Parts: sequence; structure tokens; C-alpha cells
Amino acid sequence: MDAVRVSLLREMLAGTEWLRATRAFAGTLTTAVRRGPGGLLLVGTAAYEPWHLAAHLDEEAAWSGLPALSPTLVRYRVPPGAPAHLAVDLGRLAAAGRGETLLVVAPGAPGAPLLERVDSARRSGATVLALGAGGDLAGLAHDALTLPPEPALSLDLVQHLVSSAAGAPPGGRRPFRDRLSRLADRLTTPPPRW
Repeated sequence: MDAVRVSLLREMLAGTEWLRATRAFAGTLTTAVRRGPGGLLLVGTAAYEPWHLAAHLDEEAAWSGLPALSPTLVRYRVPPGAPAHLAVDLGRLAAAGRGETLLVVAPGAPGAPLLERVDSARRSGATVLALGAGGDLAGLAHDALTLPPEPALSLDLVQHLVSSAAGAPPGGRRPFRDRLSRLADRLTTPPPRW
């Protein structure tokens, strides 16, 4: 989804609870990565790998000047020969601790092994954020953006709103010239290597 579509989506949702909720969650994410020197770990479930969100957060990190927003994608299965930035497995969660932010994206209920790892990371001092399913995962998280069972918005759309808002300056809107420059950059930059 490009900047124009995200902007149109924001306009459609203006005044709704969803726009406020995604901005608040993105604000929590931005604050957590700015506060902690350890970086952002992004993990999904065994059935859902949030590579698309990883790519958007990486773009937002570059465009916003906030490198800590660029995530390390933690994967359930790392294919042989994967490049280093795509070869981080679940073992990384065991080392997560103070100063790190763990963002868990789960469209459905995550399994017990992931919940145990998330709980361990939280106990070790990591800030835990959850996006998607509620339940036990939301209960473990410091902040959660939970989609209803039959969402008016898909998880993919909410991820776009969160990543875009996370890269926005404090207080919201960028000056027109900055927004125009950013749009030109998005339209002319080749896609990331995800």
C-alpha cells in the first residue's frame, strides 16, 4: 500500500475510534523504541510471519530519521542460506531483555510456546506490544491493539496505519513540503528486499 492509499484510508477513518487507537498504539511503539537502546524485535506466529510490517517499519525508520524503528524480524523457520537480516530465529526471544521492545503480531491465538517466550521476555525487562488477537497475548503485553473477531479493518490495513503513524513526528502531521517530499521518495524508491 502506498502513501496515497494510507492517506485516503486515514481520511475515511477520521473521527473513528480506529484511527485514534492505531495512533495511540503507534505512539507507544515509538516511545518504547526511543527509550530503549536494545532495538525492536518483531515476531508473528507459526502460521503468520509479519514480513510486510517489517518492511514498512524499516521504511518508516529511514524516512523518519528514527533508526530504532527498524525491526529485527524473528522467524519460526529460517530457510537455509537466508541473508543475515532474515536469519533470526525464535532463540533470539530468549535473549530479549531490558531496553528492547518486542512487537508480536498475531491474527489468531498464538500457541503456548510463543506465549511462554513472550512472558519470559517481559519478565526479563523487554517492553511487549501486541497487535491482532486479544486474549492471553494482550494480557501479557504492556500495550495491545486488539482487532475484533470480525474486524471492520483487516490486520494488513491496521499494520499500515500503525507503521505510518509510528514514523510520524510527535504531534501528528508533517508540513506539506515534507509530506510531498516523502510521497515522491516512496514513489521513486525501489521496494525493499523482504
